[in-house]
Amino acid sequence: MNAQPHAKRWQWTALLVLVAMLASACAAPAAPSAPVAGGEEAAAPAAGDALTRANTLIFALDHSDLITLDPAVAYEFGGILPVGNMYETMVSFNPGETELVPVLATSWDVADGGDMWKLTFTLDPNATFASGAPVTADDVLFSWGRAIDINKSPAFLLIDVCQMTKENITAVDAGVVELKLPKTVSPNVCLSVLTFTVAAVVEQAALEPNLGSDMGESWLNDHSAGSGPYVLNAWERSSTVTLDANPNWWGGDAPAMQRVILQNMLEPANRQAAIETGDADIIQDVGPEVAAALEGNPDVALAKGLSTLLVYASVNATMPPFDNPDARLALRYAINYDNIITLLGGNGELVQEIIPIGFAGHTGNNPFTQDLDKAKELFAKAGVTEGATIPFIVATGTGPGGVEWATVAASIQADLAQIGVSLDIQQMQQSELLTKYRAQELPMLLMNWGPDFTDPDANGTPFANYEAKSLAWRNSWNDPQAIELSQQAAIELDPAKRIELYAQLTEYMQNNGPFAMLFQPTRVYGLRTNVQGFIYDPGDTPNVSLWLISKN
Repeated sequence: MNAQPHAKRWQWTALLVLVAMLASACAAPAAPSAPVAGGEEAAAPAAGDALTRANTLIFALDHSDLITLDPAVAYEFGGILPVGNMYETMVSFNPGETELVPVLATSWDVADGGDMWKLTFTLDPNATFASGAPVTADDVLFSWGRAIDINKSPAFLLIDVCQMTKENITAVDAGVVELKLPKTVSPNVCLSVLTFTVAAVVEQAALEPNLGSDMGESWLNDHSAGSGPYVLNAWERSSTVTLDANPNWWGGDAPAMQRVILQNMLEPANRQAAIETGDADIIQDVGPEVAAALEGNPDVALAKGLSTLLVYASVNATMPPFDNPDARLALRYAINYDNIITLLGGNGELVQEIIPIGFAGHTGNNPFTQDLDKAKELFAKAGVTEGATIPFIVATGTGPGGVEWATVAASIQADLAQIGVSLDIQQMQQSELLTKYRAQELPMLLMNWGPDFTDPDANGTPFANYEAKSLAWRNSWNDPQAIELSQQAAIELDPAKRIELYAQLTEYMQNNGPFAMLFQPTRVYGLRTNVQGFIYDPGDTPNVSLWLISKN
């Protein structure tokens, strides 16, 4: 069958968000090559031009969650941005569009193979790695098999969602890959999964001699072996990731920005100063106070769009008091959600379910408002007495919506203090927090989640299915009914029935799960007005395509 009909997915009703320009320099972005602010589009400097400030992009953001630059392992927002600009997948989305398009594969076919689905990918014969070597079917097998063998955080997408095994991935010849999937998997969902960085293709010849004792992860933290528009120059831990334009990029015109510096900058005031002075070209996560300060600045434009992230407080369901479902429900009733939305200053929407706005299966049902009497009653029923203290782990730096993580945590802390429950806020760098969270070590935390592909199963399985070893597992919540509902919804082919199953799952989790869902944030960027071609697309990986950006 033709590639495009099989790109149809459960639609998320035009979720893709081309950034809306606000305040100063309010020119709206158009096509990916169109300028995001006034002026003529700058010509891209040829690959190999001398590095200047004009062809260097400085992007200041909080990427304190960055743990790895290995595409088989990266599962943090700070890592996915550089990785997604260095590596390519078989299929993807054009920024700002919703149909699957070829990348390394020129076409793909889905066929009914009897007891299994059979997906056949034909590789683009022009596709080459940064080394100049061709991308082959063996590279695909090596890359997908390596991700399955490493089996770290993002691997569940291949192992559990797609139910891929190494035995069912074969090279028909140097240019054709065949993937067999069980009938319990939707092939369209799996195609969407394959747009994520865990399915990126690495050059086997470059990585294999450097596998070492960790299958090459350490080597890939300081080298790249991809086919994308950028290559890794250096990763200075906790400081900067520097990317250089790939001189052998086969996918289009050479990137205008010959060098991109992703600068870790935790403090909002520092990011504000950097964009005002021109020390940074782009800043991420502009909060309401900084946005107000930047309004009227003729050199800065603001770009915003509703993200697909969901911010939540969660608890470990095997640690007292939250091993009792009454205590989990009490937490949801104790929180003043309106106060949190007010803190965001317009940079977020109240969402109390696991499916974000814009995805099929989103119900719009927000059943909780603060009810301290009910919360106190439920805590008492769970054996929680006044004066109880609960550790509350929170990341340092700025959270989604541009508000400090600690500010949102303090709001929840004040809510529970009113009923005699003390939250002991403990802050740590997000990379450390994630490591402990993934080891099931945290009793209560504040965190966010973003779907890895544009289908409700991108959230249904992680939040509900303990067996996937994602969010439900991290919170030690092993609930057979939630697992069953998530599995049924994932493979249901009838759209109406599927939406009903997600509605059932949503209601069940709102009353039983370990999560207090808080809000869906708006992501706000600050751009110097000479920056062109910037698009924020939360449905794409990466959600900022650096190779489209230029400066005039």
